[in-house]
Amino acid sequence: MYKILGHHHISMMTKNGDENTYFYEEILGLRRVKVSVNQNNPQMYHLFYGDKTGSPGIDLTFFENQRLGHTQRGTNAISRIGLLVKSEENFAYWIERFKEYSVEHSEVTTYGKRPAILFEDQEGLRLALIAGEGQQADFWESWENSEVPVEHQIRGMGAVEFTVENLPTSRDVLVDIFGYYEVYRTKEEALYQSFEGSLVGEILLKEEKGPKEKPGKGSVHHLAIRVSNGAELDYWQKKITDFGFKVVGRYDRYYFESMYFREANGIMIEIATDKPGFTIDSDVESLGKQLDLPPFLNEKRDEIFAKLNPLKGIKE
Repeated sequence: MYKILGHHHISMMTKNGDENTYFYEEILGLRRVKVSVNQNNPQMYHLFYGDKTGSPGIDLTFFENQRLGHTQRGTNAISRIGLLVKSEENFAYWIERFKEYSVEHSEVTTYGKRPAILFEDQEGLRLALIAGEGQQADFWESWENSEVPVEHQIRGMGAVEFTVENLPTSRDVLVDIFGYYEVYRTKEEALYQSFEGSLVGEILLKEEKGPKEKPGKGSVHHLAIRVSNGAELDYWQKKITDFGFKVVGRYDRYYFESMYFREANGIMIEIATDKPGFTIDSDVESLGKQLDLPPFLNEKRDEIFAKLNPLKGIKE
């Protein structure tokens, strides 16, 4: 029986690619590992941040759209992204760093019943630093050129929060289809793991009635969860459809294969393979320093680049 291996990446919306790069690379210390385009709308940049090589399990990705307005918060949305640091001992460093860069943040609190610091990026995207109990993404590699010292670097994605109208129906998707383990459950909140005891790849469900979220800048488009290869995608595609859900697209994204579906409360979930990875068209040293396009778009490279907004440090 196949297992979901945890989180693969998570994709958000940004209005300004340069400001986005400054926050995630300069302040959070992640590496911009790939500058590409939205393959369904190549007039839009797609920016990827992660560890040294952009390993699955830590990638934060953003679609740039300069016409975006403000997000109107509501239910049936991904409402916070957890990021793992080594332990609670890292929190003092990060609180001082957030103060230095005027990042809106909480004091040490809890998130999914774990010690955490809640904070927001420059566009209001909600995030959390979580004490990771020494755990990290499977393929995590420290980045020696990060603005953050190795001992304090972000080591993977932790609990991603789904705010939903009907918690039990989302729970059924995680447990009955994907085999997630329940860590705890209350009336309004429940935490699930793809591997029992693993903080890497948790999903936190929170129930909230009311209007649905209207996305804008700082909103989350989808969460991608990990599988090893295309054969496993076949398995999950059949299982998802057997449970009555519709797979809305299956794609070769060049850097990985994937498919999408909407779970019971309408949240978009992607299932993506670990390979080939971001070094398929770039060496490690030059990751994120140029515009990279999949082969089917590369023949239109000049046309695509001419329609993109300028991005600091990126040439055709």
